[in-house]
Amino acid sequence: MPAKKAAHKQEFSQNRAAVLCTEQKIAEATAVENIESISIAAESPTGVKTLLRDTKGGSTVTPFLKWAGGKSKLLEEIRSYYPFGNGTITKYAEPFVGGGSVLFDILSHYNLKEIYIGDINTELINAYCVVRDHIDELIEILYTMQNEYWPLDTDMRKKYYWESRNAFNTLKLHDKSYTDIQKAALMIFLNKTCFNGLYRVNRKGEFNVPIGSYKRPPICNEKNLRTASEKLQGITIVCDDYSKSATFIDKNTFVYLDPPYRPITNTANFTAYTQNLFIENDQIKLASFFNEMDKKGAKILLSNSDPKHINADDNFFDDIYSAYRIERVDTKRMISCKGESRGNLVGELLISNY
Repeated sequence: MPAKKAAHKQEFSQNRAAVLCTEQKIAEATAVENIESISIAAESPTGVKTLLRDTKGGSTVTPFLKWAGGKSKLLEEIRSYYPFGNGTITKYAEPFVGGGSVLFDILSHYNLKEIYIGDINTELINAYCVVRDHIDELIEILYTMQNEYWPLDTDMRKKYYWESRNAFNTLKLHDKSYTDIQKAALMIFLNKTCFNGLYRVNRKGEFNVPIGSYKRPPICNEKNLRTASEKLQGITIVCDDYSKSATFIDKNTFVYLDPPYRPITNTANFTAYTQNLFIENDQIKLASFFNEMDKKGAKILLSNSDPKHINADDNFFDDIYSAYRIERVDTKRMISCKGESRGNLVGELLISNY
């Protein structure tokens, strides 16, 4: 039978089936004109199905923040790259964690020995630390804010929002406390009530997104927050540049790199998660980091925008990752400053060394 049908039968994706065939982990698999074909009698590779069902703590968790560039719509494709089937990959590193769609998917389905997450966004990392270490205090504040905000009319909601945004910026710019519970609560509140869940700052580093128009925004999802707190226990959380993860990464590590995307149009330059931009030279430096981690024997997956979706002659990523496997996929943009752009298909790249 073709790989697609066999994958459905064995309950993993077609892409995962192709990877397993390439790695010769499925007996009686052959290639006919570059298309994998699997014997009807072939057994499922050892550990693939059982590991997928081995959930940590028996509960699933989703990101507690919306985040531009979140991977919820690309998860099915990314899951096909999870290299946990043979039991040799026991560590996970995500140095551009953002909203953590991939992180929380892995935490919901796998028991790994060590996990490292990082980001240069101080407020984002503060929120992760507070969810992990101060969940009771955080939930109490969020419930208070939710109970105060929901009954308000439109004008009073705007006033409440602006006051909260000003308080967040004051803490952000003048209070250097690394695990400030109030700052984390304000960030979650603003994330749930601002326009389209954007996190954007100006050149001064001030959060400047206007209010959204949600009737009953889920400011305090207690169940998911408590599950996230449980899953984050024991995880190394670092506020620093992605290169700091190098000391954690070894041959037993799956590394997912999800940097700020390279803009592919003049209007797509949304990289202001912090006041520091990620330009083409940074993308080239990241490719060098990819090469270094590849030499360590780590399994690496990187996502980025596909410039060929707009310009067929743009070989930027094809050139700097020419030694690796490049897959082109389409996904929907769910966070955009322009309403007419949300839901449009965009081209993305999944680049791996396996």
